[in-house]
Amino acid sequence: MYWSSLRLVIFTYFVMDFTLAREQILLDTRTALSDLGWPKSQASKWNEVTGDDENQNERRMHYVCQITQANQNNWLRTEYIKVDGARRIYIEVRFTIRSCEDVPNVATCKETFNLYYYETDRDEATTTFPPWREGAYIKVDTIAADQRFGPGSDKEVNFEKRNIGPISKNGIYLAFRDDTGACVAIMHVKVYYKYCGETLMNLASFSRTVSGPQITSLVEARGSCVRNAGDGRYPSLHCDGEGNWTVPTGTCVCTAGYEPNFSRTQCKACARNHYKSKVKNLPCQRCPAYSSASNQGATVCDCMNGYFRAPSDTADQPCTKPPTKVVNLYSVVNQTSVNLNWERPLNEGGRDDLTYSVQCYRCQSGFVACVACSEPADYQPRMSGLTTTQVFVHNLRSYAFYRFKITATNAVTNVAVASGEQPHNYAIVNVETNQAAPSAVLNVRSSEAGSTYVMLRWDAPSSINGNILDYEVTVNPSRSQITLQHLANGKLPASVSRTNRTTNHGKLWYSLTRREFQVRARTMAGFGPYSQPIKIRTLDGTTSTPTHQTNSHTSDPDILHLTIAIGAGVILVIATVVIAVIIMRYIAYLHLLLILEFILSNFGRKSMILNITYIDPTTYEDPQRAVSEFTKEIDASFIKIEQVIGAGEFGEVCRGRLQMTNKNETDVAIKTLKSGYSTQQKLDFLGEASIMGQFDHPNVIRLEGVVTKSRPLMIITEFMENGSLDVFLRNHDNGFTVIQLVGILRNIAAGMKYLSDMGYVHRDLAARNILVNAQLICKVSDFGMSRVLEEDSDAAYTARGGKIPIRWTAPEAFTYRKFTSASDVWSYGIVMWEVMSYGERPYWGMSNRDVMNAVETGYRLPAPMDCPQVQHRLMLECWKKDRNQRPKFGQIVSSLDKMLRDPSQLKAKANDDDATSGTNVEDASISPVEEWLARNGFLKFRDNFQRSGCICMEQIQKLTHSDIDRMGITSSEDQDRLIAALQEDVPDIPNYGEACR
Repeated sequence: MYWSSLRLVIFTYFVMDFTLAREQILLDTRTALSDLGWPKSQASKWNEVTGDDENQNERRMHYVCQITQANQNNWLRTEYIKVDGARRIYIEVRFTIRSCEDVPNVATCKETFNLYYYETDRDEATTTFPPWREGAYIKVDTIAADQRFGPGSDKEVNFEKRNIGPISKNGIYLAFRDDTGACVAIMHVKVYYKYCGETLMNLASFSRTVSGPQITSLVEARGSCVRNAGDGRYPSLHCDGEGNWTVPTGTCVCTAGYEPNFSRTQCKACARNHYKSKVKNLPCQRCPAYSSASNQGATVCDCMNGYFRAPSDTADQPCTKPPTKVVNLYSVVNQTSVNLNWERPLNEGGRDDLTYSVQCYRCQSGFVACVACSEPADYQPRMSGLTTTQVFVHNLRSYAFYRFKITATNAVTNVAVASGEQPHNYAIVNVETNQAAPSAVLNVRSSEAGSTYVMLRWDAPSSINGNILDYEVTVNPSRSQITLQHLANGKLPASVSRTNRTTNHGKLWYSLTRREFQVRARTMAGFGPYSQPIKIRTLDGTTSTPTHQTNSHTSDPDILHLTIAIGAGVILVIATVVIAVIIMRYIAYLHLLLILEFILSNFGRKSMILNITYIDPTTYEDPQRAVSEFTKEIDASFIKIEQVIGAGEFGEVCRGRLQMTNKNETDVAIKTLKSGYSTQQKLDFLGEASIMGQFDHPNVIRLEGVVTKSRPLMIITEFMENGSLDVFLRNHDNGFTVIQLVGILRNIAAGMKYLSDMGYVHRDLAARNILVNAQLICKVSDFGMSRVLEEDSDAAYTARGGKIPIRWTAPEAFTYRKFTSASDVWSYGIVMWEVMSYGERPYWGMSNRDVMNAVETGYRLPAPMDCPQVQHRLMLECWKKDRNQRPKFGQIVSSLDKMLRDPSQLKAKANDDDATSGTNVEDASISPVEEWLARNGFLKFRDNFQRSGCICMEQIQKLTHSDIDRMGITSSEDQDRLIAALQEDVPDIPNYGEACR
């Protein structure tokens, strides 16, 4: 109870110390125990007496009352007052003054007196120095009374407070002067200065600090970190002119094992079974699972017996243990191959980095005397580092005894073994192989060759794997024996290839010129692999009928082969036209072979010529998986937020600095997710990051990374110094050449071509979503249009719900929600118009409904002022109603490149003649009347004007209320708006009278 009370008292003291100003008293006449003895000028009438104050307490005071004599000059001076280093001094005076109204026989009478001071570094005053005159002293003020007393009335006490400064010397004298004949009594004088007292704040102690020389002064005081704290950001407080601590900046940081207390005045040690591993002002955390801390101030919790941490584990991760052995291990033997299967351990040790390894042992009969396997068996997928619960082992010996050990390990297994623990984390299975197919035969060769025969011989396989039943010899024709007719038919004739079997290690062949041979062995388990092909020919290259064949199981059909070949040759010689057709088919066949060879050679590998395709993050069942796959997590400590530069749909947009390990510090833009977000807002926020993370192009905003493991959630992108393109253009109206504007458009088109090639549809392409850096490079940004744009003032509801930016959206998109790359091309045309008009609002003051109706009926925006004709034609191409007729982004890039290579085509201005002539856009010819109606939001009245024959601006300029009423526009409000627009806007229409001529 005692210590609790003491802590409360200490806390209350520091809180009051920070909030209340302090005063250091230099002079207070109420504490005088004897005569004050203040000096006065020669012939001065000031008198020192003892009297009662307003509380009936005896006080030493001075009074003067020389109102019956003229020409008064009564001076009174205090003793020397040391200012103790203060630069501004406060003076309080309590006094009484008698009213001059009812005093008889008055020679001179005033109800004021004067206050002065004199600065000096030492006590040097005498009866004559400083001189008793106004020039020697500095006047503070003329003190007037608010309350005066008359005969028989109570003495009303006045209180006045003044301050002087800046003081530049060690001390002062105060002086009081009556030169008007006042009847005044000075009852109490108090002199003091203000200071900020010692305090503790932000884990730093601040010493006593005297306030500054001005009321508005802020004197900075640097703090010293408290015990168990180190410098974080330079801690400081500022002492204001009233002696109050204010404007705290920076803070000290508690070292590892210590946390700040509630009032942030000290760093206290972490309690038992708590820890703090980082030098940050974070609270201590309870020890993770299976760990503890027996002492206070722990920086890491020790693992309990039998539990461990891996070298890569951090202090906030729980302690874990090695896994137990795998369960249900079994084998499936197939000749000399074995399929090992098992199930995960019952206890995986609390980790998710479980792997398996396989060890092989060769045993004698009965699975005894086992030693490590020495034969080169094939393990699929591998022997160690397995994450699956299955492994295939091939090419074992037949009729052999094997023992396989499956060991389960995780990241703490080696740590446990190093500590002396022997984890029982393996299971064993015994395997006995049986007969298998043999390996390939060896050394196929020709041992004897004549003019019409060849003797073929070979050696037995190295691994027979049982008893050889026989050998199969396959004879294939050489390429010279394959005719054009064979290739034209797409297959080889059966008579050209032959297969025979023999039980010997040799075979005699007749009736051949040049052939390819392959041999394979067969056991009860089946055929082994073919040998490498060997080419052999007879000595004279002639052909004849075979006279002898050893152990042949099939007949030799050479006569049939020759007959077919001769017939094909006769046909080829006679039918020249047929030969030409066959040659063409042969070429096509070879071409097909090349294509197939290319496809097969690249099968299973990602082709370098294929573009990476955009993947919609919403297709992931777990959105966090998309974030981890497409983005890079950044530690929040690497990020320093410097300035809030805007607000987005999710939260604030800030400018900051990113300092990655071993990298230079860079400027970045930071989007934060506001607190209190909904689950859907979080998914949308992370979804935008998952989209951005898939893009890598110089004209698409680059994602640096995300912060998802701490709060607030952040998206970190490169910083674009010049902000959004629409604002940038408005701030630099007419500040660029046409070539520079075309370069800006080329940047945007290149970025959109990249996105389109990836299969991504932006759906919100507008100048506001294009960012500009310091080098005037433009980059496409804002990939959140899959969300509902709740806060977009340019959005309008569609039939199926949701909001879309009508002014930038293609008609099929806002009518049927058909968003494609072609609808992005429409939006790009609007962006072109924005760029060439320096950020003017598309369709001016028209409502969204008017814009939709106008676009559907064929209205298109006119060319901006001084816009090149070729530019406006490209815009109109982008605004084709049939989306299939709009150019692709690749074509747009090519068109802009031509403009940049040949600037002469930019000289013709669209305003010089009909900008839409020669184009194929629906209703592309825009009359001045339509332009004027569109500019003022009256396009809905276009049919009224046309039916009335009002087709030129000269006619419109003369319209009256009655004329407008006869058009069918009966609303008085609409009539007034039309008349007002005519009076204000008609002179701004160029050549408005030409259409009537």
